[in-house]
Amino acid sequence: MYQPLDCDLHDLLEIACMYRYLLRVDLVDGGGFEARALTTHTSAEKEEFFVLEVEDGPCSVRMDRLLAITPLEPGARFGRTELAGKVCAI
Repeated sequence: MYQPLDCDLHDLLEIACMYRYLLRVDLVDGGGFEARALTTHTSAEKEEFFVLEVEDGPCSVRMDRLLAITPLEPGARFGRTELAGKVCAI
């Protein structure tokens, strides 16, 4: 079952998209990759996704699959941020 990301952390993803940050993306399954932040979207089932540009084109990662993001841009507005397990308290 999908668990929504904490609102403050969701805001950081939006900042990354606004500035199109190049990010190191670490996943809860141990995987990771570099990608450029594009946008976020919510599915009809109310699952939230982080859309990133990778070498092969855009890819969507369900937000509860994100372990951490680290901006690779000089002067980024935030540093490495852990996301896993930090859900929205609605």
